[in-house]
Amino acid sequence: MDVLSYVVVALGISIILNLLLKHLDISPIIGYIMTGTIIVYLFELQEMKDSHTLEMVGEFGIVFLMFTIGLEMSVSTLRSMKKLVFLNGVLQVGVSGLLFYLASRYIFDISVASSLIIGSALALSSTAVVLTYLKQSKGIYAPYGRRSVGILIFQDIAVIPILIMIGFLANDGADLKSVLLETVLSAIVVIGLLFFVGKRVMDWLLHFSADSKLEELFLGSVLVIVIGASLLGHFAGFTYSLGAFVAGMIIAETRYLHKVEADIAPFKDLLLGVFFVTVGMKIDLVFFYSHFGEIVGLFMVILFVKGAVIHGVILLSSKSVTGFKTAVTLAQVGEFSFAIFALASANRLLDPELAQLLVLVVVLSMIATPFMLSNRRRFQQMLYKQGEIEQGDLSVFEGRKNHIIVCGYGMVGQRVARQLQKAGVEHVVVDYNYSRVRKAQRVGEEIYYGDMSKSAILHSLNIESASAVIVTLDDPEKKQLICEALSPYGDSVNIIVKVISSEEKQMLKGMPISVMVNGKEEVAKILVEKTMSCSLWKEPAEQRV
Repeated sequence: MDVLSYVVVALGISIILNLLLKHLDISPIIGYIMTGTIIVYLFELQEMKDSHTLEMVGEFGIVFLMFTIGLEMSVSTLRSMKKLVFLNGVLQVGVSGLLFYLASRYIFDISVASSLIIGSALALSSTAVVLTYLKQSKGIYAPYGRRSVGILIFQDIAVIPILIMIGFLANDGADLKSVLLETVLSAIVVIGLLFFVGKRVMDWLLHFSADSKLEELFLGSVLVIVIGASLLGHFAGFTYSLGAFVAGMIIAETRYLHKVEADIAPFKDLLLGVFFVTVGMKIDLVFFYSHFGEIVGLFMVILFVKGAVIHGVILLSSKSVTGFKTAVTLAQVGEFSFAIFALASANRLLDPELAQLLVLVVVLSMIATPFMLSNRRRFQQMLYKQGEIEQGDLSVFEGRKNHIIVCGYGMVGQRVARQLQKAGVEHVVVDYNYSRVRKAQRVGEEIYYGDMSKSAILHSLNIESASAVIVTLDDPEKKQLICEALSPYGDSVNIIVKVISSEEKQMLKGMPISVMVNGKEEVAKILVEKTMSCSLWKEPAEQRV
């Protein structure tokens, strides 16, 4: 059979498997992994499971996934998350890596070099599995989701020094200082190029592509940006996904955010499917059967140790329930460990049989994760009181209907919320300003931190079932972005927007807005009405009797 035949058969198998798994409410990730295993044994493609070309195609699924996460994480958002990324990330990777190193070295009597590699690899979690789940479950903006994303970002950065360490261990004569200096300089150059040069190039390219009104040109421009940024990062010695993540952060600051996010989704989902197929191809059923007890035992120990470390790290600054949810989300071992084990084996730093054993442990953890995540709420209800909910956890909106969403908690937003509360109308307030969110919490208002120009936030708020959205913001540009994000729901949800000028009204013209309330015009009308109905109104003097 030729390559095209393999592709068609693989697509057919994955479609059938995922249709069956959908009825059982099982993640499609499992279907893709099973497809890879079936293909290998059906066509005897064992020699293809370590194909560099196939791994490269699969890795670009993670690249596009990280790009879409970058779109959700603008520079300002990441700045506000620096504690989640660096403090939580350093503690999680450092403590987990140290414990796994000590266990490898002193319990299993593995060499120092191999133990360092094993400890570093097992400390990493699966970006592909976790971020896919968080986006699908609308949990990416919940506190546990933000902490998970923060740690994953640091883990992705941590892959760089781990790969450098392997190169250093493989070359005893290498100068560590020069290697570290070269890496730091490369990072400065790449980030500088992307933020100062790439930002202008991206904005220019997207601007002219959008003006052409040709969908294929705009999509082609987006693909050039994603792949170009990832290649730039790779040429500098970093992971492909890190460059794509930075490019996504840059585009998040532009007005093309939602268009880019919608256009890139099919590529991300397709390539992620390919990535999970390559994971399934790594499963050696014979080796798995002969070492079943060891693999399952190691899997359980790693899951428990890593989960305990993550829970402890999150517990330093958050509620226990947040730590539990983050621990369940990140307890598995990630896809970057495949590259680490392969590189270590190629440099004779890891025994091939031990590497195969560890790969199967990683695969098993990735297969188990969707089941763990789908049943997390059940375990959570057993361990925690029903009322103990994370502050800002938008998952509480599941099943809510006919609620009113108030966007913004400024002076007008506060008054709107107060009036709705007096009328006994079910409502919720969303604001992207931390100080205003804290202010509302102090007076008992149901408020959540979030940016309503993001589609993920709208889905989390169960926008499809809301009765109305009241936009009370003053910032014209932010208001336009939010109205653009709300446009797809204009037919089913009433959108009421406060405008402050005729220019702003013109700017929002053409969007499916139910009512535009011009503050100045409404005040003028009320003044006239009050004057006309005032009891002090008198007839002109010459008409008096």
